[in-house]
Amino acid sequence: MSSASVSHSHLDSALAALATKKRRWHTIWTKHLIELLVRLRADYAQVADRWVKVSCHAKGVDPDSPAAAEEWLGGPFCVLRNLRLLERSLREIETFGRPSPPLVPRVRENRQVAVDVLPNDIYDRLFYRGFSAEIRFQPQVNLENLADHQALPHQTHPQGRLCLVLGAGNVSSIGPMDVLYKVFNEKKSVLLKMHPVNEYLGPLIEEGFRALLEADLLRVVYGGAEEGAYLCQHPAVDEIHITGSDRTHDAIVYGTGEEGRRRKAEDDPRLDKPISSELGNVSPVIVVPGGWSSSDLAFQAANLVSMLVNNAGFNCNATRVIIQQRGWKQRNALLDAVRTQLGKVPSRKAYYPGARERWELHMQGHPDAETFGSRQEGCLPWTLLPDLPYREDDPNFSREAFCGLFCETALKASSPADFLRQAVDFCNQRLWGTLNAALLIHPGSLRNPETAAALEEAVDELRYGTVAVNHWPALGYGLVSTSWGAYPGHTYSDIQSGIGVVHNSYMFSGIEKSVVRGPFRVRPKPAWFVTNRRAHRLARHLTRLEARPSLRRVPAILWNALLG
Repeated sequence: MSSASVSHSHLDSALAALATKKRRWHTIWTKHLIELLVRLRADYAQVADRWVKVSCHAKGVDPDSPAAAEEWLGGPFCVLRNLRLLERSLREIETFGRPSPPLVPRVRENRQVAVDVLPNDIYDRLFYRGFSAEIRFQPQVNLENLADHQALPHQTHPQGRLCLVLGAGNVSSIGPMDVLYKVFNEKKSVLLKMHPVNEYLGPLIEEGFRALLEADLLRVVYGGAEEGAYLCQHPAVDEIHITGSDRTHDAIVYGTGEEGRRRKAEDDPRLDKPISSELGNVSPVIVVPGGWSSSDLAFQAANLVSMLVNNAGFNCNATRVIIQQRGWKQRNALLDAVRTQLGKVPSRKAYYPGARERWELHMQGHPDAETFGSRQEGCLPWTLLPDLPYREDDPNFSREAFCGLFCETALKASSPADFLRQAVDFCNQRLWGTLNAALLIHPGSLRNPETAAALEEAVDELRYGTVAVNHWPALGYGLVSTSWGAYPGHTYSDIQSGIGVVHNSYMFSGIEKSVVRGPFRVRPKPAWFVTNRRAHRLARHLTRLEARPSLRRVPAILWNALLG
């Protein structure tokens, strides 16, 4: 059913089917949930190839090209990994009462509790060699009460609530993974409304998630803004989760037009139910100055460009602001390497609505903007705005571009440590959003004790839900054992990147942020790098491993990784 043919009676019927089952949630025990997950993983694996093919077609990507890796990794790979890790957690709940992280929780020097959540198993040790990830908690969480902040719905057996999930239109795994979080982490029934941009995935979700449909824990519906508004106000809906823009969030919470503006100014919501959200970011990458070789510059240029061009730039975690130290001798060399790499990436279809309007808005007043790629019909050029001075009214610092455009700015500093402190203040005080941030630092720089200490201070002080060192924070999205969401503390009237988290397969609450670290240089080349020539083959093999883990699948993965 398409967004053009949805009646209110159809939506009412879907809600009615879910409303009955939600009252029986407390009778669904862990063993049955595990059985559901086993079936879900088998069923969803059967739609993976078709999922990638239709996604590539909609976005103008050749399914046999390296760019198709984006649809494998941002689609079936993440969903299947989520299902696998959830199954593991539920088996541990059945045995131990709670999921068991890889290592014992610890207390950091600042008295903050942290838990390592990567590597999870032998496959993580093989394919994420040198990487680590941890979840850090808010002050109210300590070692004594940490167990009270884990898997609570599985301890208390709540009566159940019905959550409306308003799916995202850009990354194909977002909607399904939001469903999994609400059903298995929070034990809620879900009505998933597909976004009109990718409603073509709806039938595949229904096929791959049919175990949830048959259990009356999920229904999939379609429609545009009018249907979404109807569902948000529907009395059968207990709560809402949205992945999208802050403007859509405000329209739901406060309404539109003059009344909506008045209500927001007075913080007078018209919505009378809770809403959680993930709403984007002006994502910064802090480049710590150091002594980089020419190969270092080339690797990190590919890293930065991969963060932008993935999914044609339509990612909430795409690089938007590169922050460098003014006076670093290699600042321009890095920018030149970025330019070289951008010039090699073919233009992509600007499939997401409003892309050209956003691109033009962010280009205004910047005649020195540099564009790359051919100007084909329906495409936008990759765009770099170098040496951009901060202005409060410049949308490049205050509004997410959500297209293939980013800027570079520089801060005056007396040392790398001073630069790090200034860069953290710049991100926290001047950039919009708190979803994710990255830092790039050469291992040679860490030999300086002052710089090493400043890096740790920066990771501590950055007010973002995911902080990544040396790599794209999207890893925090795809690892699944990490949490994904805004830094805590936003309100409806100042929502920025949203409220709440998803993924989080160890089922913690009271989370402050996730921190992901990786080597400055990685070999073999990461599967998400735009320069990986066999990325699509590698991503397909990694996806099949998540569907059916086996050491027999490892040689094909390693072979494609080495040839990439």
